[in-house]
Amino acid sequence: MSDHQPDRKQSGFKETTRVSAARERLHESVSGHDRTESVPVDSADGRILAEAIVAPRSVPHYPRAAMDGFAVRAQDTFGASGRSPEILRREAEMGPNTAVRVHTGSELPEGADAVVMIEQTEKFGEDVEIFDAVAEGENVAPIGEDVEEGQSLYGPGHRLRPSDLGMLKSVGIRELSVYERPRVAVIPTGEELVQSDPEPGEVVETNGLTVSRFVERWGGEATYHDVVTDDEDALREAIESNLNHDIIVTTGGSSVGERDLLPEVVAELGEVLVHGVALKPGHPVALGVVDETPIVLLPGYPVACIINAVQFLRPAMKWAGHLPVDSFPTTTAELSRKIRSEPGIRSFVRVTMENGTATPTRASGSGVLSSVALADGWVEVPEEREGIPEGETVSVANWEWSA
Repeated sequence: MSDHQPDRKQSGFKETTRVSAARERLHESVSGHDRTESVPVDSADGRILAEAIVAPRSVPHYPRAAMDGFAVRAQDTFGASGRSPEILRREAEMGPNTAVRVHTGSELPEGADAVVMIEQTEKFGEDVEIFDAVAEGENVAPIGEDVEEGQSLYGPGHRLRPSDLGMLKSVGIRELSVYERPRVAVIPTGEELVQSDPEPGEVVETNGLTVSRFVERWGGEATYHDVVTDDEDALREAIESNLNHDIIVTTGGSSVGERDLLPEVVAELGEVLVHGVALKPGHPVALGVVDETPIVLLPGYPVACIINAVQFLRPAMKWAGHLPVDSFPTTTAELSRKIRSEPGIRSFVRVTMENGTATPTRASGSGVLSSVALADGWVEVPEEREGIPEGETVSVANWEWSA
């Protein structure tokens, strides 16, 4: 437990922590869990392997024809040409001076060592004319051409892709040991929150729902809790009862107002690592740890909540679940009008996209949820810049991408 925490209600945010430094402090408090489970190959897309995979059999596990045509002994075709074809007997089994009809993927008949493509042959009564000499092994896929038995395929920590699943099935693997999805407790807080039909002074709870769905899109399992009111005992109980999760995330109550009790509750139970981050919108975020469980305290304004969830909850959840922290896909566009930002503050500006042009949304307040829901992405302005001029080419990040 921290022995000394600044009285934020008195001092406010006189200093804030840079985004990169805050994320690093959070990273130091997150450990990858060691829980695993066995899942069928056909439902393992996107999962993270917990153990190395070695091929139990070769692919192909028999020599097979790589083309439609006739299986032959290569030596029986030597000298064949368009002007002087070799004539072989059409048979069901292989022998000297014979040809056996095969299709792509067919097992190569015993005794054959090559395949003549069908377009280089012509039936001649009970025989077949061969118009092209082939070399030993030509148009034949040998055993293990694709994968060899005992070949190392993937190591622990590999995120499985659809192409991986196809190959694993082809070598005979049906079950995989993967890390369990990271478990995240999502706790919305605020005495004004209701789930539907708000009265004057009440607000419909959206942050917990949004964050829960982001958690699942990012590869985790979310436990979406009922709203917890602004009461120290209730908040303390909500945190303590969810310490069996890999991460706890709360929404609301993270700033310095009279009802922003969560930083003090976390400080009492464990340690506040960061309170106040130099980003906009959403600087009143707090990060902490209680009994080795990371706690992410997100602001209550919807836009600030989402931005901080992306910046802190997403990487923390992926570190806990052995998932790679991939960058979001970006699109380059020309900025239609100037973006203003403060030096020393990392700003996230919502934009709409049309015909290669990015336009900052008119509604920019951190409480305007529609400015996120109707935007196509955001432009990140680093701390070192004081805005971006009109006409500059910018990268627009799609933060609602599935990974």
